[in-house]
Formats: sequence, C-alpha cells, structure tokens
Amino acid sequence: MSNDKSPLKVGFIGLGRMGCGMASNLVRKGFSLKVFDLNTKAVGQLIELGAIAAKDVADASSDVDVIITMLPNTAVVLELIGGINGVLANAKAGAIVMDMSTVEPEATDQLAAAALAQGKSFVDAPVGRLASHADRGESLFMVGGTEADFAKVTPLLEAMGTTIHHCGVTGTGTRTKIVNNYLAVVSCQLNAEALTLSQRFGLSLEKTLDVIYGTTATNGQLKIAWPDKVLKGDIAPGFTIDLAHKDLTLIVGAANSAKSPMPIGAAAREAFSTARARGFGGNDFSAMVDVLCELSNTEKPRLKK
Repeated sequence: MSNDKSPLKVGFIGLGRMGCGMASNLVRKGFSLKVFDLNTKAVGQLIELGAIAAKDVADASSDVDVIITMLPNTAVVLELIGGINGVLANAKAGAIVMDMSTVEPEATDQLAAAALAQGKSFVDAPVGRLASHADRGESLFMVGGTEADFAKVTPLLEAMGTTIHHCGVTGTGTRTKIVNNYLAVVSCQLNAEALTLSQRFGLSLEKTLDVIYGTTATNGQLKIAWPDKVLKGDIAPGFTIDLAHKDLTLIVGAANSAKSPMPIGAAAREAFSTARARGFGGNDFSAMVDVLCELSNTEKPRLKK
C-alpha cells in the first residue's frame, strides 16, 4: 500500500509492459498515484498496491501535480495529451506533464509549446533498458526540460530508475533516445547477420563468441543480453521486433527531417519489415538472428547448456 510520504500527487496514464512496472514502483515508494489504462487488469494490479483508479484521461490529469504518460506511439501521445479532452485540457495551472513515450521529436516540441501557452510545463523523459528493469525500478531516463522542472520530477525518476540523465532543454530527451535506439536496433541486425554467417560457415558458436568478446567487434547486446535471450532459446519479448521496427521508422523519419543521411538505418528497417512479414513481430528483437537463419536454411545459433 502507498504510505503517502511524498507531497507530490501523480497521475499515470499508460500501464503497458513498461508503464505498469514503473507505476508500481511509484506506489511502493510512497507516491499518491491515480492511474488510467484501457487494460482493466493492469489497473487492478495497481489498485492492489494502493493506487487510485481514474475514470478516464481527464480524471487522471485533474488535481495532480505531475501527469506521467507512457504510451505506444506518436499519434496516441498527441491525442491523449493534446486532444480536446486530453491531459493538457484538464491539468491544473502549474502542473508538469512528463511524457516517457518514444515519439517523433516534432510531437514533443508541439506539446511542449502547447503546455507553455497554458501555463503548464512539459518534460520529455523516454526510457532506456528493458521491461524487466522497469519492474525492478532500474530504468534509465533521458530527460529534457528546464532545471526547475527537472528538479521537481527527479524524486519520481529516482523511484522508477537508477540512472537519470538530464540531457538539456525540452526535446533533448526524445532526441537522445532516438540516437540511443538507433545504435541498439542496428547493432541487433549486425549481430544477427554476423552470427548467421558464423553458423553458415559451420563455426563453433562458443569459440566465435570468445574471439568477438576479445576484440572491438563486441557490444553489450552480444556479450550481455543475447546469451540470456536468443542464444539460449529464449525469444519471449523484452523488446519486440515490432517495437524495434516502429523505432527504426521513427528514427529514419526524424533523420530525414533533420537532413541527416541514414542509409544503414533504412536497410535495417527493411530487414525488420521482413521479420514482421514472416510472423516474428511479437518475438524479442534478438530473434532477428532466427529470422536470418530461417531465410538461409541455417541452423539457429544456440549455446550448449
């Protein structure tokens, strides 16, 4: 149950795989929380912990100091925050809207300007790491906002995560997330191609990894994440191929808007499109290696137990 130690009243909208874990940590650590999601089961889980169920977006946004949103895409964020009966329309003067979704930078800029015009504040704080980290309160946040707003939301971020980066003014958090996710998702594709090639050559997976781990070719996914996921046969989603494809589409679009060439990103996006077309969209994005192995009739790489 919430012990209401914090004076901040918080609304939380979006209790998906990431949002539910983060909201749960807020309640456990004493924040007064009103939650809303169309998924009544997720809302029920938060009620059991001590949260209050909001009737709708308007209710979740009213009479609170900070409204946190964790939503699936740009269109939903624009509608639920900036719509006629959305967050901004119902938040009180002086309230802070903190969006943790991964969205188009222009959407963040648009909502921040709308908030400012209404005497409210907007903070973008997209999330790094996986849903399992969110469950444990170990998320990483890339935050864009004024120094004053950042100071106000820091206790919330500390309750949900272990690593907080204030990237600069509003909009810099979203843009930093795009850069980070670009490298993460493209690295996944490179790893998948490399390990498929090693299998095609008939090499020992263990010995290949030993070599890679000792050179500059290694990366965190291949050395830390993949041995606990696809390489041991676990393709249950931590971060799905569908979400990786969504992010790559967003990234390439944002880069095009900024007139920044992204040929490798565009190629990687189409590789993820192929995976989705073959029914892999709901799998963990490390399963890209399984997609390539199926396409080339190659045995899937698995570490020996």
